[in-house]
Formats: sequence, structure tokens, C-alpha cells
Amino acid sequence: MSNGNSPEDERPIEDVSHDVPEGVSEEARPSVGRALKQARIAAGLTVDDITTATRVRIAIVHAIEADDFAPCGGDVYARGHIRTLAKAVGLDPADLLARFDAEHGGRPAPTAAAPLFEAERIRPERRGPNWTAAMVAAIVAVIGFVGFTFVKGGDDGGNEASVAEGANASPSESASAGAKPEKPADPKPEPSDSAIAAAPADKVTVKVSATDGRSWISAKDHNGRLLFDGLLKQGDSKTFQDNEKVNLVLGDAGAIELYVNGKKIEDDFRPGAVERLTYTKGDPQVG
Repeated sequence: MSNGNSPEDERPIEDVSHDVPEGVSEEARPSVGRALKQARIAAGLTVDDITTATRVRIAIVHAIEADDFAPCGGDVYARGHIRTLAKAVGLDPADLLARFDAEHGGRPAPTAAAPLFEAERIRPERRGPNWTAAMVAAIVAVIGFVGFTFVKGGDDGGNEASVAEGANASPSESASAGAKPEKPADPKPEPSDSAIAAAPADKVTVKVSATDGRSWISAKDHNGRLLFDGLLKQGDSKTFQDNEKVNLVLGDAGAIELYVNGKKIEDDFRPGAVERLTYTKGDPQVG
């Protein structure tokens, strides 16, 4: 039994080859979606089988086989899905991608990065650790701890924990960690939700980070002006800010971590899912 496939879809098609027979015009070739569907049926595979093998969602597989590439979230992801589906059904991806490019204005050029936004300009520049200051702070912390223990006789556990916490508050965590107290200090609290926790209240600020893989994203302001349209590699981040709202499209929402107005969005996005989101000054909440 299959989900989403009628009996007619399972009948094998006589010609599933992507090669054009001699004497057949280019126009007679099946479309990209039709070629994928014919090859899938000829291979005895259902849409569920393809989804299980490729992790491309059922709705997207159906849309591509109907030559509807809008649910893919853009040409970049459409080309990636075509390549994945072609390999799964035994077709040459290069031939289908060439046909897709010819029908959609050619292969997309890399999108230039949008100008830095206000939230990014005010963020402090990352600097390497100042080892000299860290060592001085660690030495001062150790001397202070030893002196305090000597005066108190080393029997006041509560005060030892307090001093240990003070040592951990030195400018460099790695340097202060070298001055280990006799009793472990309480765990340090979690850092603030994001580097944009102090975002202005009269604006909406959205930070997008590709933490679990790469993802195509698109961002627009409240006027529909495109702020960014491109691929975030794993570890990359982008911050967007507008007076009213920010509209997002995430090509692979499962790879993305979002912070809105300084708060982390805890939505459980699935890997490969395309999400369209809107955030305003009153969020975090999905628009």
C-alpha cells in the first residue's frame, strides 16, 4: 500500500530514458517532473519509498513531479531536490538540471551578501583572548583564595565557594579554570539568549544561525524589500532588523537556530522542512 499514489501512477511507462531518441525533437522530451515520475514508476517505487530514501518531503516530491518547484523554496533548493530524486530513481542529474536551468532562466548566480545591518554594526568585534590579562587575573585570584583560606583556617565551606565563584568571574574562563579551588564552584549560569539581547524595544531584531548544517534563507522587511537571499553555511549567522516586522523563508528549518528580540525560538523544526515565518516587535512568537 502506498500513500499519495493512485493505481494509475504505479503503471510502468514504456520510455523512461532521459536520452532523446534519434529523430525526436527537443520539445517531445518529457518535462523534468514527468521524467522523474516516469523513472520512479518504472523502478517500482512509490512516493513514500522516495521520501524514505531521500528525506525529501512527500508534498515536495508530488510538487516536483507536477513541475511545481515553488514549494522547494527557491531555485537553489529546487536544483538540489532534482539532483537527489534523479539519483534515487536512476537518472542522470546533469541532464535534468540542464533542462531545469533552460526552463528557468539559467543556473542562478551566487547571491551577493546584503549590506551589514544596524544590529551587526553595533556588535563588538571578536578578539582573541588576552592571555597576559588572563594570567594576571588568575594569579590574583589564586593569591586571594590562598590568603582567604589561611585567615579563615580553611573550614568555612560557604566562603570557599564564594571565593571560587569570584575566581571564575575573571576575563578569561580558560585561564581562571587553571586555578582550581579545593571545592568545585557552583555551575555558572547560562549566558544570555543571544548577542542581541539588548536589541532596541522599538524595533524587531532577528538573528538566524545555521547551527546544524547549511540552509538557504530569504529575509524581507515590512515593505517587502529583500534584505538577504542566499545560502548560510554551517556556523554562519545573519541578523536582520526592521521598524515593524521581518519576513523569513527557511529552506532547511531544521538546521537553523533563531533568536527574536533577544529570545531563543524553541520551535521544533524538522530537517529539510521549508518554513515561512513573520516576526514583529511583540514577539517571540510565530507570525
